[in-house]
Amino acid sequence: MSEFLTAALYKFVELPDYAELQAPLLECCQANGVKGTLLLAPEGINGTIAGLAENVNAVLAWLRLDARFKALEHKQAWAKHMPFYRMKVRLKREIVTLGVPDVHPALMAGEYVKPENWNALLAQPGVVLVDTRNDYEVSIGTFEGAVNPATQSFSDLPDWVEQEMQAGGKLAETDGVKPRVAMFCTGGIRCEKSTALLRSRGFTEVYHLEGGILKYLETVPAAQSTWHGECFVFDERVSVGHGLQVGKFSLCRSCRDPLSEHDRQSPLYELGVSCSHCHAKTSELQKQGYRERQRQVDLADARQQAHIGVTQSQS
Repeated sequence: MSEFLTAALYKFVELPDYAELQAPLLECCQANGVKGTLLLAPEGINGTIAGLAENVNAVLAWLRLDARFKALEHKQAWAKHMPFYRMKVRLKREIVTLGVPDVHPALMAGEYVKPENWNALLAQPGVVLVDTRNDYEVSIGTFEGAVNPATQSFSDLPDWVEQEMQAGGKLAETDGVKPRVAMFCTGGIRCEKSTALLRSRGFTEVYHLEGGILKYLETVPAAQSTWHGECFVFDERVSVGHGLQVGKFSLCRSCRDPLSEHDRQSPLYELGVSCSHCHAKTSELQKQGYRERQRQVDLADARQQAHIGVTQSQS
């Protein structure tokens, strides 16, 4: 069986004509048999696609024909099975939703730190390390000594920053001086926007991990790593570890939380229906619907057919 190439990409760049890019980009992806999700917004592009290597590279080459995407970088990994079921190109207000109008990452982002230099930065005294991901992501892995804002969504982060800037907070001033802050996320996009948020709030020494956790896990040997656990990813791999090897977590199809082997041993876990995190949050009627969905999945698997995968209309 052929292996599939997965490419995660984003770029903050001014795209006033972003809506006009939707149809030709979708057409290019579909013509190459590539699947995944790409977001377009006035501030840039973000998403992950997968397919045969030559087809994914064809889409990336097509994007880079646009001068604004010429320097577009991507992170790649391999999967034995297609990690996506369909191709979507969506229009958004932001490529990653923060909800703060005066934050412009293309102009205000903090200083990039390459993965091979990340450990040295964190070893310096007085650096506050902040994990900008959501709580369910942090729960399965993070960097040693990182602060977890315990957010449920990225748009919760500005409120956490404002709170922690107050006296006694993690981001509070000492003798009138704001702390040095290092931020990180999965692939780089959220921490790039987070550092721009801090810059807009008067922080001057703000750093973010270039390429995010994924680039760190790909670049830094496990023996030298300060990362503990696995990294949640937003595709069918669910989680990855050092060397971007597929991890041991699966996904609850009801709440989308990552599940460990211990979670799957819970009496509240039912494949495709519920887990200990969401069992009490869904009704019996909803669970019946999930059971029927899982039954269809099982039937499709038995026939070796895809059970979902609707082609996106260009309308």
